[in-house]
Amino acid sequence: MNKISIFRPVLVLMCVLQVFNSIAQPAKPAKATEPKIVNIVNFIRDIEPREADVTKDVLYETVVNQVKLMKQYHLGGTFLLQYDALIDPRYQELLKTLPKNEFEIGAWWELPQPLIEKAGIKWRGKYAWDWHSDVGFSVGYTPAEREKIIDVYFADFKKIFGYYPKSVASWVIDAHSLNYMYDKYKIVASANCKDQVGTDGFTLWGGYWNQAYYPSRFNAYMPAQHAEKQLPVPVFRMLGSDPIRQYADGRSVTTLEPVYSHAGGNAQWIDWFLQTFANDTALGFNYTQAGQENSFTWSGMKKGLEMQFPIIAKLKEQGKVRVETMAKSGEWFKKTYKVTPATTFTVSKDLGESDKKTIWYNSRFYRLNLLWENGTMRIADIHLFNETVPDKYLTDVTTINQSFFYTLPVVDGFQWGKRGAPAGMRLMMKDGDKEVPVQGGNPVFTNVDKNTAHVSWPVGSGSYEIDIKENSLIITAKNIAAANWYLDLNVAEAAKTAFSAVSDNTAKYEFDGHAYKLATTSGTIEKGENGGLYRIKPKGQGIVLKLADQ
Repeated sequence: MNKISIFRPVLVLMCVLQVFNSIAQPAKPAKATEPKIVNIVNFIRDIEPREADVTKDVLYETVVNQVKLMKQYHLGGTFLLQYDALIDPRYQELLKTLPKNEFEIGAWWELPQPLIEKAGIKWRGKYAWDWHSDVGFSVGYTPAEREKIIDVYFADFKKIFGYYPKSVASWVIDAHSLNYMYDKYKIVASANCKDQVGTDGFTLWGGYWNQAYYPSRFNAYMPAQHAEKQLPVPVFRMLGSDPIRQYADGRSVTTLEPVYSHAGGNAQWIDWFLQTFANDTALGFNYTQAGQENSFTWSGMKKGLEMQFPIIAKLKEQGKVRVETMAKSGEWFKKTYKVTPATTFTVSKDLGESDKKTIWYNSRFYRLNLLWENGTMRIADIHLFNETVPDKYLTDVTTINQSFFYTLPVVDGFQWGKRGAPAGMRLMMKDGDKEVPVQGGNPVFTNVDKNTAHVSWPVGSGSYEIDIKENSLIITAKNIAAANWYLDLNVAEAAKTAFSAVSDNTAKYEFDGHAYKLATTSGTIEKGENGGLYRIKPKGQGIVLKLADQ
């Protein structure tokens, strides 16, 4: 028998064994093509004057149980200390036991009485912790006072833990404070509240919708357009907002917070949100924050966290999400991005029987939301960003119990609409003498390059191909009559908007004393018909909107 005849059956046997081994061995978990980052952030207060039953012991035991549950599922995270909790020996002892490679201790930037008085400033609050903007937050103090407060906190933090905090977060933080914290103490990450209108006295509306951004040196809420004008500290958006309900069906809070029985405390919603977050297409990276402030107590959050953490742990095990501290995310962001990146959060399948689908796109120039419902599409939101527009509290203080942070609205489906009739820029067509919404199938979301997201929306025998770029939106009709479709911006009757007029093929706006415009490089902007503010008609087969105020 020659060598070839001897080796042939051996080779066949080796191939069979190789196939068998590949079947028998468990497949390695498929990693997401884009990072999906989860920060578990629990912020700690030692004072809760609003509820007599929420004692110091109740607050402390809440944190003990949070730590226990995180360890049970091998999930690290970040604990942020309000000053009253920072100086409580119980929290110091508890948090010092946490493994530094898994957990982070940082600062929660609400300002209670002991911190203010140690900084030599008179306390104006009703309680030792007062949650109103003019007392309990940096925007209620002069820039010089803010620096004193920061110095006291950071000095005491270092005395206790041996280092300065790397992460500082709050519902709202002004630009002067963030600049000072970075310039003097080199913080690496911050976070602010999700977008909301009026909740607890805080309005943040029109900003970088999710993920994270580099803020302007003049405005902590406004993404910068240029590296030389930005503060190199990424600001993450908190609380895990529902990308459909939080902004589309009224004023209810719909987030990953475990205390909300219809959202972060609801098994069906939790599973939908986390699976969508982990599995749907994202440009750049996606991000969400889990966890809860201890003021809500363990009894309030236990059920929700016990449903969330096993799912997060499973997704981590499968390689679909990263669970890490805020500081680690901040360091990764700074290493990865020189300026604010383009990102998306997409939903290809909504909760339950709903047919809604959406994409939120953010860049350093603008944010955009496209929403599909009942086979129709509308642009539900466009806000432009301008790094030269200062926040209201850069040098001034708020003297009321509210604070306001805005960007530049072009389309505001929430504030310019009304319940049951949201505003928006709808894709319309002429059907004989009638004007009707374009009807189509299910949109398909893909990524083109690091700055461009693509949506293909089938309509009849054709489609609308939508390219969302860093500073423009391109809508191209394929096999659809060019003169038959257009965009109409409609708002509620008597709605107060920023729109002023149409002239020279531009839609002109003014908001908070700043003039800006929406223009096209392809297409025509005309005065509105049938109650619309204005209409955008295609040139040939397409519309191209310029989406930058810089």
